[in-house]
Amino acid sequence: MPLRPGQRLRERFQDWLARRAPRQRGVIELHRRRVYILPTRGGGYFGLMVFTMLLGSMNYSNSLGFALTFLLAGLGFVSMHHSHRNLVNLRLRPARPAPVFAGDDAVFPVILSNPSATARYTIYLDTGEGGGPVTDVPPGGETTVRLPVPAPRRGRLTCPRLRIYTEYPMGLFRAWSWAAPDRHCLVYPRPAGDLPVPAPRAGAAAGRAALQAGREDFVGLRRYARGDPPRQIHWKAYPRSGELMTKVFADPREHTLWLDAADLTHLPVETRLSQLARWVLVAERRGLAYGLRLPGVEIPPDTAGGQRERCLRALALYDHAG
Repeated sequence: MPLRPGQRLRERFQDWLARRAPRQRGVIELHRRRVYILPTRGGGYFGLMVFTMLLGSMNYSNSLGFALTFLLAGLGFVSMHHSHRNLVNLRLRPARPAPVFAGDDAVFPVILSNPSATARYTIYLDTGEGGGPVTDVPPGGETTVRLPVPAPRRGRLTCPRLRIYTEYPMGLFRAWSWAAPDRHCLVYPRPAGDLPVPAPRAGAAAGRAALQAGREDFVGLRRYARGDPPRQIHWKAYPRSGELMTKVFADPREHTLWLDAADLTHLPVETRLSQLARWVLVAERRGLAYGLRLPGVEIPPDTAGGQRERCLRALALYDHAG
């Protein structure tokens, strides 16, 4: 099916953007050759008005009319210079976005840095469709802009190509540039489903799966893991070893919960993943030692910090076609 002229033009524009603003890691600096400028609609009316005044002044040989015309034209050129300078050498540094659930908005933080001694005013940042946040950047400082982007599906959401523009100081000209940060946001499956959580299996599991913090029977020490409660850290061992250790307690009555995709084969794949995501949240809230099984993926039961993120990440990146 042949492409319509509008679609062909958009594709050519996207190809041109991909060449002019390729994906970049780290800091993106807006050099002078990357900043474009054109009159706004108000700027076009302003130029038409000045041109009309020039014709009238020439027709009537009015010196005051010439003076006012040249004054307004000079203001227009000064406005164009300041609009362009408001973006030149500005730096963008994308930060790591926090994971979200499908259906929510992913928030991509972008740090704007101003290396010059002149403040940058009224800087807009969006994805090319308008409605983005606006901010000022102090001289020699930086500010963080958080750009919301819809995340309709699970997986990795690539940061869209960003448009940064300004119409400062008089709104007569718009200076803009494009940036394509090489950043991704992890999108978890949307928790859904009304099936009850499977019954935990009685008996101690192997290794750390059988260890439950907060019990009375002390069994030993292990290395500190992010998320361990501070009251369980063995502070007295730190001066001797120089390493944080966490006290581990055992409970012979501990029940281990396996969240297995094989128990949900009657559901479509995406519905199955949403149900598993809900079970992960329920098990985490109840403080259970739980693990996750997917075709080709197995996360052992654990109660240490980070188990929730490990399981949700596996669900987000699961490729049933592979």
